[in-house]
Amino acid sequence: MHNHQDIGSLSEFGMTTLWNPFVLLLSVAVLGIYFFYTHKGPYKDKVTRLQQVWFTVAVICVYVAKGTPLSVIGHHYSFTFHMIQMSLLYFIVPPLALIGLPADFLRKIINMKGIKRTFHFFTQPLIALLLFNLLISFYHLPFIFDSIMAQPLLHEPYHVVLLLTSIFMWWPVIAPLPEENRLSDLQKVGYIFADGVLLTPACALIIFADTIIYDTYMNAPQIFEYLAPLDDQQAGGVIMKIAQEIIYGGILLYILIRWVRKERKNDKEEEQKIIEEARARLSLNE
Repeated sequence: MHNHQDIGSLSEFGMTTLWNPFVLLLSVAVLGIYFFYTHKGPYKDKVTRLQQVWFTVAVICVYVAKGTPLSVIGHHYSFTFHMIQMSLLYFIVPPLALIGLPADFLRKIINMKGIKRTFHFFTQPLIALLLFNLLISFYHLPFIFDSIMAQPLLHEPYHVVLLLTSIFMWWPVIAPLPEENRLSDLQKVGYIFADGVLLTPACALIIFADTIIYDTYMNAPQIFEYLAPLDDQQAGGVIMKIAQEIIYGGILLYILIRWVRKERKNDKEEEQKIIEEARARLSLNE
C-alpha cells in the first residue's frame, strides 16, 4: 500500500496495480453474462442493439476508471485525473447502464423482498436529487476529501455509496420502467437543470480557489510538467463541470428523442382510430 507521504514516481507501482486484472476479469465476466442472457437467455430479444452498445460502453468506462492507470494517477498524483474518474463513474456509467439493462431484469431486482420499499424511497425525485448532490459536495470539502483519500477503509465504501446514490439520482430521469416513470418530460428537464445548479457551488469552490485546497495533491510528485498543482486543481473543477453539462445535454437530447417517438406513436394511434371510426360509419351507411 502506497501512502501519499512517501509516494514516488509512477514507475514504483507494479503492472497489476496500474492495470488491475481483477477489474478487467470482472468487466469481461459482466459483459459475457449480459450478452449471454440477452442473446440466448431469458432476456433474449428484450434489448435493442443500441441498448447493448450503451451497456458495453458503461462497463468499459468502469474498467477505465477503476482498472487502468487513471485510477492510480487520480488517487496519488493528479486531481484532474481524479475528476475524470468521478465523471466516468457517476455521470456516465449509471445512465448508460440503466438504458442498456433489460426492463424485466430491473423490475425483478427492485421487486425483490426488502428492496422495493427502500428503492422507492431513495428514488423519489427530490430525495434522489438532494442526496447525491449533498454527498458529492460533502466529499469535495478539503478536510473530508483528504481524510477519505488517505484511508482505504473510508475511500472505497464512500465511492460505493456515491455510485448507489448516483443510480438513485439518474433513475427518475432515465425511467427505464414505465410504471416507475414519475416525472413528465418537462419535469425531467427541470430536474436536470436543478441537478446542474446544485453541483455548481462545489465546482466553483475548486475552480476559483487561488491556493491548493487539497493536501492530497499538495506535495504529490508532478508527473505532468506542464500542469502545476494549482492549475491541475482548477482544471479538475472545470472538467467536472464541463463533463456534467455535456452529459446532461446528451440526456436532454435522449429525453427529447423519446418524447418525439412517443408523440409520433400517439399520433399514429389517433390516426388509426379516426380511420377505423370512418370505416365503421361507412359500413353503417351501406
